[in-house]
Amino acid sequence: MDSTELRVRSGDRLVVDLTQEAASFAAGRGDGLLSVFVPHATAGVALIETGAGSEPDLEEALERLLPTADIYRHRHGSLGHGRDHVMPAFVSPSLTVPVIGGRLALGIWQSIVLVDPNGDNPQRTVRLSFLAG
Repeated sequence: MDSTELRVRSGDRLVVDLTQEAASFAAGRGDGLLSVFVPHATAGVALIETGAGSEPDLEEALERLLPTADIYRHRHGSLGHGRDHVMPAFVSPSLTVPVIGGRLALGIWQSIVLVDPNGDNPQRTVRLSFLAG
């Protein structure tokens, strides 16, 4: 297995597209599996369509499902930080993408994204690992 870490600055962006970085990492590696993992308690990764309104739709859906409010037992940090700690149960901290001939086998509209609602910690690490097959 080969692995690398990306340093990602999310800042005030809920969704950060990682597709290009993942494709570059997989390029030329043949067939296998790409694991994308975010080792943080308040972030996840997902496959969504980007650039067509899905990012604000995701933000609004998360707000309906997990409101930014002072309703959580976990209360340190800024308002909504308790929600940030619950979110990875809904947006997984990892995903696996098939790689065929060194190319990500994503659907035409799929992008790999970091989902990070935690504005208190805008610097994130994402681990990409390739397992040849």
